[in-house]
Amino acid sequence: MTTAQPQELDVQPTPLALLLLGREADPRSERGVECPGDLPSPSDPDLVARARAAKEKLGDKVFVLGHHYQRDEVIQFADVTGDSFKLARDAAARPEAEYIVFCGVHFMAESADILTSADQKVVLPDLAAGCSMADMATAEQVAECWDVLTEAGIAEQVVPVSYMNSSADIKAFTGKHGGTICTSSNAERALNWAFEQGEKVLFLPDQHLGRNTAVRDMGMSLEDCVLYNPHKPNGGLTAEELRAAKMILWRGHCSVHGRFSLDSVNDVRERIPGVNVLVHPECRHEVVAAADYVGSTEYIIKTLEAAPAGSKWAIGTELNLVRRLANRFASEGKEIVFLDKTVCFCSTMNRIDLPHLVWALESLAEGTLVNRIEVDQETEAFAKLALERMLALP
Repeated sequence: MTTAQPQELDVQPTPLALLLLGREADPRSERGVECPGDLPSPSDPDLVARARAAKEKLGDKVFVLGHHYQRDEVIQFADVTGDSFKLARDAAARPEAEYIVFCGVHFMAESADILTSADQKVVLPDLAAGCSMADMATAEQVAECWDVLTEAGIAEQVVPVSYMNSSADIKAFTGKHGGTICTSSNAERALNWAFEQGEKVLFLPDQHLGRNTAVRDMGMSLEDCVLYNPHKPNGGLTAEELRAAKMILWRGHCSVHGRFSLDSVNDVRERIPGVNVLVHPECRHEVVAAADYVGSTEYIIKTLEAAPAGSKWAIGTELNLVRRLANRFASEGKEIVFLDKTVCFCSTMNRIDLPHLVWALESLAEGTLVNRIEVDQETEAFAKLALERMLALP
């Protein structure tokens, strides 16, 4: 595995590039960039000991959540690991913990704040840890989309269903308009419920999960789905196209899962005879259609746990998790490889590194609250309503 050396380019960074580098702020984005205080050096040999000491000093006052896509250096300090919704519920089940340190990304910390008590404080070690998918649907864009649906005369027939991987603002919009939240494991149940409430669904913000669930799991056709592009007038769709559609998919995607291609699947089958291809439903439709198994992060883990010794697997999800699973099951003779030849971590998830975690824990241990994620009361109320509808799904 080789890494290209950085090159000096005679270009001016765009505002977006500065935002991604953490050098500018966008108040309309779910990501923040401010990180007060001095971070310890990544080369500090005492980082592990410092994190352990700060965590021990805090005792039951702190509860550390680690998303499956986190670095190994961070995940070792997690009290529980899981996907975003599982972790938010785990936090709510620990009311004695004054501080919830969420090693994940911004929308996950928001969900934890929504589901935990007012006395608990949710901390994100690096406020710049956002989610490109969640950022692809802003509150202003979705409100404009609803105006387009209203002008087309179909808004009353549309039920919004928003993926867990969305900002609190989008969850609140969903709750306010009679919709529900879904995860990658219960998307089909959420859509079945939505079609009992209305004739059409506006699915936010991941087009691939919406399309794969509708077509692969529910038997709809690709023609039943239209793609709403928030960067085009009227979403790039005519009123007739909107009226004819069952699924109105938002033009959003996961930057990691969207990288996998049909060529990736064909290549790994050629390289590894007898390999099982297991992918996340955030992958493109043609990748999901060519895979042997499709499911959420938890499904991927459970499938590999149950797999026979000596079996071969190519996994289409984030690399930190794939590498961790490959190491975990190596002793059982299970061969587990990354689906693509190109190394691809979740870059924003990887912003939570050991120096940021040490800084957050030591600050809390000294009595200084840092990087608190707090959702305003009105947004929280409507977002919680949407989440409660999901929890009540049959």
